[in-house]
Amino acid sequence: MAVARGPDLSDAILVQRARRGDAAAFEALVRRHYRAAYAVALAVLGNGMDAEDVTQDAFVRAVERLDDVRQPERFAAWLLQIVRNRARNYRGYRKVRATRPIESVAAASDVNPGADTERAQLREALESALTELNAIQRQVVLLHDLEGWKHREIAESMAISEGMSRQHLMAARRALRERLGAKFLKEYSND
Repeated sequence: MAVARGPDLSDAILVQRARRGDAAAFEALVRRHYRAAYAVALAVLGNGMDAEDVTQDAFVRAVERLDDVRQPERFAAWLLQIVRNRARNYRGYRKVRATRPIESVAAASDVNPGADTERAQLREALESALTELNAIQRQVVLLHDLEGWKHREIAESMAISEGMSRQHLMAARRALRERLGAKFLKEYSND
């Protein structure tokens, strides 16, 4: 059975179809929610590669436990809770590891290695600043600013009020401005 690819099918319908073995329906759910799941994992873990692994693992877990979704219309909230739990478990596992990830090396054929270096430094500074936020602030700022979620959606997925979502976003943005603004004004004002 083919699944319509547009946004016209609700999560509840896609969950029902996926429960009946429709792989295309689950694939549509993955496409719809992957970025948000990744953002939550990144918020908890602070490392892109680990967040990607946890996100993949969470989707595997979700497909295995699809019959456990009591409210299919709230699939996103259910999925993000799986992501949070998997990420927290992975964070505990990661504490045991004592190595740093290997940083990517720019290819020799790159046209502008200076821009790549600057971009890498900015990414590293942003990831570092995000780790200084608490987990809720990281999740809210990534879901809102990176994924474009509305406060109502964030509040529902995190079981907080819309007002708290707004407060966490304001606090996170203020902290990021303080941490990133001062650092980058000093480092890049000499150019």
